[in-house]
Amino acid sequence: MREKIVLLTDSACDLPREIIQKYGIKILPLKVIYGEKAYSDREDIQPEEVYARMPEEIPTTSMPAPEEIKGTFEQIKEEGFTHVLALHLSSSLSGTYQTVKMVAQEINDLCIKVLDTKTLSIGTGWLVLEAARGIASGLSWEKINENIHKIQPKIKVYYVIETLEYLRRGGRIGRVASMIGQFLHIKPIISVDEEGKYFTYAKAKGRKKSIEKLAEIVEETVQTKKINLAVMHGGAREEFEKLVERLSKLPNIQEFICSDISPSLGVHTGPGLLGVSFYEV
Repeated sequence: MREKIVLLTDSACDLPREIIQKYGIKILPLKVIYGEKAYSDREDIQPEEVYARMPEEIPTTSMPAPEEIKGTFEQIKEEGFTHVLALHLSSSLSGTYQTVKMVAQEINDLCIKVLDTKTLSIGTGWLVLEAARGIASGLSWEKINENIHKIQPKIKVYYVIETLEYLRRGGRIGRVASMIGQFLHIKPIISVDEEGKYFTYAKAKGRKKSIEKLAEIVEETVQTKKINLAVMHGGAREEFEKLVERLSKLPNIQEFICSDISPSLGVHTGPGLLGVSFYEV
């Protein structure tokens, strides 16, 4: 029997909507919560709405509920799919991967593989896109999985933020590091390690220098390597457009994606995020 494969991911993959629609990718929306009201990421609430309410109102976030995940799998089954490849943001930053994996074990008559991408945002998005193109090209289940595992270790994510306050509030960074950073105007360039955890890749004094450092990371890489590059922002459109203009002129860029980060990620970074994600091709 011929495999009929579908891709499942979460709204934190940050792929542009046209790509998601083109490949029929299924999305589990993360939740943004204000008081008693929960909004589905990118469905009921958009990034600008979250930033507009900050700093007066800072919501919390949560992963999709198990019953919603189960409903999605049942719907996938009804549509006649035989295989589901579920790619989710780092298990070190969210419980989504574990919850999807737990629910998947209860589903019969579907071959489901749940993968911890150990990254986030377009870092996850690159893996989703690679798999989507593999499915569209008619590659086998084994070959699609093999291709993903090949590029996963190559994917890099770097970002800068305006303030460490939101990461601190979300428990993503220590109080002391946050206070020292604010006091000295130190702006860390944050990355994700092999385990999918945040770490400080470099530091810069002030906003301007941190953005310069972000651009230099890409510029140094393309001197010797051909890459696929994504640039994303959260509530920093003007600086984002300047960064896109600068990086789009570089040689050795095979594919270039521009996107904004999802509201659920924006809650933890606050407005003023600029990020890049790339991998060698």
